[in-house]
Order: sequence, then C-alpha cells, then structure tokens
Amino acid sequence: MARRYCIAILIILLSVGMLSVQVAAGTSKSSQSSKSSKSSKSKVVQKKKKKTRAKVVYAPQKLVIRSACAWVEDQQTGELFIQKRATAVLPIASITKLMTAMVTLDAQLDLQELISIEPEDVDTMRHSRSRLRVGTPIARGDALLLALMASENRCAHALGRTYPGGINAFIAAMNAKAQSLGLTDTHFEDPVGLSSGNVSTARELARMVDAAYQYPLVREFTTREDAAVQLGYRMMKFRNSNRLVRSPRWQIGLSKTGFIDEAGRCLVMQAQVAQRPVLIVLLDAHGKQTRFADADRIKRWMEGPPPPRQKQRVTKTNTTRPI
Repeated sequence: MARRYCIAILIILLSVGMLSVQVAAGTSKSSQSSKSSKSSKSKVVQKKKKKTRAKVVYAPQKLVIRSACAWVEDQQTGELFIQKRATAVLPIASITKLMTAMVTLDAQLDLQELISIEPEDVDTMRHSRSRLRVGTPIARGDALLLALMASENRCAHALGRTYPGGINAFIAAMNAKAQSLGLTDTHFEDPVGLSSGNVSTARELARMVDAAYQYPLVREFTTREDAAVQLGYRMMKFRNSNRLVRSPRWQIGLSKTGFIDEAGRCLVMQAQVAQRPVLIVLLDAHGKQTRFADADRIKRWMEGPPPPRQKQRVTKTNTTRPI
C-alpha cells in the first residue's frame, strides 16, 4: 500500500510540473506575439505618418511697407498691386520738381539760354544748402537737369522765376497743369517743394509720374547717375539723389526723391519690375534709407521667391586603376 501511495504522489508531481511548463511556454509565446503585433502596428503607423507628411513648399515673404503711404501699379494695364493710405493728402517736397519740369518744357523755352542764380532763388525758408552761388550763370537746360537729377533747389526756383510772367505765373501754370491731369487733391505754392502747401496723394502722384514719363528729357535727366555741368568758369559734378539708379538690379525709367520735415522722405519711380512697367510712389518715410528699402522689398515681392535649391547628387566615380 505504501508503495502504491508513493507511486501515486510521484505521478501527481510529474503532471503538475508538466502543466507549469506548458503555461510558462504559452505565456512567453503570447507575450512575444503581442510584442510582435505591437511592433508591426507601430511600423504601420510610422509608414502612415511618412505617407501623410506634408510636402514643404517655399512660401513668399510677407511684404512690409514702412513708408506711411504707398501706391504701386502696372503703368500699362492699371492693375493695382499695393496701396497704403493712398488718398491721404500730404506734403510732397521735391516731388514738386516733376511738375516744374513739365511746365517748363510745355512753355518750349530755349534750353540753351543762359539764366543766373539770383538772391530770390536762395532758400530763406528752410536754409537748404546749395553749391550754386548767387550770380552763377547756367543754361536753362542744365538748371532743369540739376533740379531733376540732384534736386537742386536754386535751379528749380530760377526756372520758375524766369518763366514768362514770373514766379506767380509759373505757380498758376503748375496748378492749371494739375487740374488738366485730373489731380483734384494736388496743389502747388512754389516750384521747388520747400512749402508744405505743395500737397498731393500717393494715388494722384502716380498719375503725375505717368504724365512726366511722357517727356523724354524728364526720363533722361531723372535717371542719370551723375553729370558734370559748366557753371561759369568752373566744371562741377553732381550725383543723382536716388541711389537706386546706380544699382544694376534696377531698370528705372523715371525717378525723383523729396524731403522736408513735414513730408518725410519721399520717392517716386517708373521702373521695370517682374518684366512689367510699374509706377511706384512712397511717401512720408522715416530714416534716410527706408524709402529705398521699401522699393527693394516691393521689387523682391513682385518678382516672387527664388526657386528652392535642388540638392546636387554626388555620383561616386570608380577611382581604381585598370589592371
């Protein structure tokens, strides 16, 4: 009997041991299968993520105009690209000289005739500097050149003073010309731009720039980089007040700058931008370079972002020598 009990107990122990081994093997298999299923699921998720990842597209930079007023349009089609406070009536400073040039040329005065700088031409309002002394003789055409290119105040005033009927007749002709162009918010009180009463809007100045562009001499004089002018016994060199005309990046057909305290720094241009003739008006900018920086930003914005750089494939060459 004892032997039978011992055999029975031994059989029970062996069966229990075999069951535990099977349970352990089952749990390990299930854990491995769960791990493999999790890893496969994660791989599928990663693949899905890779497939749904958005393609990076080069986006153009947002345009920032720091001038208080701006107007940019296609000169031929009239398509408007940019406007900022375009109807605000503001002083226009030496942008005035574009109208001075048109009135002078409309009168068909002799451009070879010598005129002289007189005491009346000296700026007693703002005491602006000039390299032309009182009594300096200058051809009317050279005075027009310096007024437009170098924004020479005494030359501009001399053009108005020597107009038939004098300075008052000249200012009346300026305002009549503005009315004929439909510039109802544009008004002039002097031929130089020293008066804060010389006012216009960015939108109307685009019309004035377009009108001035029709004069070949205005286009030529406003876009010269520099010029040497005979003033009495002296030959003097002058530079354009718009530094952009010296930039190879720009194709400028007409240009004029302006500045008095009330007007801020102003710039008007006709230029080829993105293969289109464009009229650009920037008024009341603070800082000497702001108007030029605005023009550069407009140009980059209109021409669009540069194409993304393509990665160059590096091809491995066989450097082993033939045997």
